[in-house]
Amino acid sequence: MAPSRGFNILLRQGIWFPQCHARRYSKFVQTATNPFKKSKVYISRSLDPYLNLSIEHYLLQKTPEDSTVLFLYTNRPSVIIGRNQNPWTEVNLGVLRNSDLGVQLVRRRSGGGTVFHDEGNVNYSVIMPTPSFDRDKHAEMVVRGLQSLGVGQARVNERHDIVVDKIIPGGGERPFKISGSAYKLTRLRSVHHGTCLLSSPNIGSISKYLRAPAKPYIRSRGVESVSSKITNVGLENDRFEQAIVEEFGKMYGAFDMTMVHDELKEVPEIKKGFEELMSEDWIYTQTPQFEFSTDGQDGGGGLAEKQQWEWPPEFQLNFTARNGGINEISLKNGDRYLITVSLKGKKLHEIKSWQDALAGPFNKAHMPSRDRSKYRARLGRAIDELLGSGGYDANAYVRD
Repeated sequence: MAPSRGFNILLRQGIWFPQCHARRYSKFVQTATNPFKKSKVYISRSLDPYLNLSIEHYLLQKTPEDSTVLFLYTNRPSVIIGRNQNPWTEVNLGVLRNSDLGVQLVRRRSGGGTVFHDEGNVNYSVIMPTPSFDRDKHAEMVVRGLQSLGVGQARVNERHDIVVDKIIPGGGERPFKISGSAYKLTRLRSVHHGTCLLSSPNIGSISKYLRAPAKPYIRSRGVESVSSKITNVGLENDRFEQAIVEEFGKMYGAFDMTMVHDELKEVPEIKKGFEELMSEDWIYTQTPQFEFSTDGQDGGGGLAEKQQWEWPPEFQLNFTARNGGINEISLKNGDRYLITVSLKGKKLHEIKSWQDALAGPFNKAHMPSRDRSKYRARLGRAIDELLGSGGYDANAYVRD
């Protein structure tokens, strides 16, 4: 089928598909596993980030080892962290947990850095035989698609990101990132996936979610994201999708294309992956070991920041977290250590209030009762705000 004509026909079918859910997902399974189809395109009309990443994982596991697959999808607002990242150093969890904003936290199965998704951001994924994996090959495919739509300044940089060079005030050009990517390699199959900022309505506020206030106080073994200036390219999603599908067809020849929907959640393997990605255990307890100290790490956490978070200088809290849980912890008042055994083993994401969690140690502190309450409230409130444990104004703890 010709790529452009097939795209338009299947787009209409994707909207008016008459088949029942069971038949639709069974057809998807048959198509995905068909050993005679070497080039395949799937376009998701679900906006669920957990589902789309689970569909991608299914395609990685189940498509024939000598096939090449293009998967395009768009997610509702969500922050996607890499497989080996620390949400406490990558994300402002206090803002993200504000239910009024409706932004979800997702840990994907591939490495790489943290990205923000929304309806103005189309994601591409290419699944291929591992021997033919090339980090830039399909980023260049996306660049050609963008250039065919008039984005002539798009290019792949030395970090394998897609950038556009723009004139900045005062003269000269500066690269702005429009697409970051990550990958996962297995023995037989590999996936290279990336984002593309087209018309994100949230582009001016993305930093609100990605500035982690706890970062200066944490030493982590996890992979840290690299910040970049970003921009939209000003394209409609369907035009971008069609251009990428056409470029894929030029590279791999004739292909079958399938539109997929929310009912794929009923495919047993996809459902299992979906439930795993949604679980707090996956999101938080997969975090690499890290150390937190109110004295700060690597030169961070200085006096100005301590004053901002308003914790009492007489107290120092240190803990080591392993698999998202407190492994070792100490709370020091001057030269005295408070008893903190009740906090060992607790999962950080399950602590809803550090003011409450510190009640036991402070009740045993050698100080007047009034001081115990005051210092516990101040220290607990600061830790709540840093680690995103407490509920508070979504804009209150975003620093420029």
